[in-house]
Amino acid sequence: MAEAKNRPTRLRQIALVVEDLEKAKKQLTYILGVGVLFEDPAVEQFGLKNFLVVSPIKPSTTAGRLLQKRGEGGYMIIMQNISAASRRDHITSNNLGRTIWGYDNDDVTCVQYHPKGIPGGMMPELDSHAPCASNPTPLQSRFSPWHACGSDYPRYVEHMKRAEHLNLEGCILRLAPADMGHEKAARRWEEIFGVARSRNLVAFTNARLGFMSGREGDREGSVSITVGVKGRENFQQILDRSREMGLCGDEWINMCGVKWYFSFTGHMGGQHKL
Repeated sequence: MAEAKNRPTRLRQIALVVEDLEKAKKQLTYILGVGVLFEDPAVEQFGLKNFLVVSPIKPSTTAGRLLQKRGEGGYMIIMQNISAASRRDHITSNNLGRTIWGYDNDDVTCVQYHPKGIPGGMMPELDSHAPCASNPTPLQSRFSPWHACGSDYPRYVEHMKRAEHLNLEGCILRLAPADMGHEKAARRWEEIFGVARSRNLVAFTNARLGFMSGREGDREGSVSITVGVKGRENFQQILDRSREMGLCGDEWINMCGVKWYFSFTGHMGGQHKL
């Protein structure tokens, strides 16, 4: 089956890796004002505990080696398109990347790729839910079912909706030392995963992925995450809680080895950013 050059693709999740999972859970849930949606027991087969943030519980895991090499920070970029299986066939048949894990189950395809040769130092995952009567627009619907949240959709969708004032707007990855090819990096993501590109940005349907030049002494990988916050009160509460915990930097918040920027959206005066 021929694969179209680009398909609409959603940035569904950014997974982080940390030493202390309970500390990360406390910070993220308190600062963002949300609860834990789902803790996936399936990842224990890889020696991890997880709730979108992973932490090694066994030696010799990929996440553990990443922690030793680079410290806390980004681990995975998790994307969604309409047919991850078609893209997997295209990637493997054209030697664009190597799959390291995945599965096909009912309407779900999940594929993880080895990060070697993919700019930005994050492990990519491209998944899909096939359209069906109960989920006719899986890519377009903000609160569509998502396999990583478990099987109890009526329960977890209510958790999703309680955080509807938060929107993932983008993230920045640092390239390997001496690599200054921002646009080349975006082209590579476009070539491999079929995500649209806007000059030097990877243009997901809901967010943007950008790159910073590599520099000696600075690790390759995630630099920052930007989250849109609707409502002045919600925005102010995040700022107040961050100050209370001593996590504020220079217009950013430091959590899990990543800079978090919060953008105040949804009002007539434009945007304010933290």
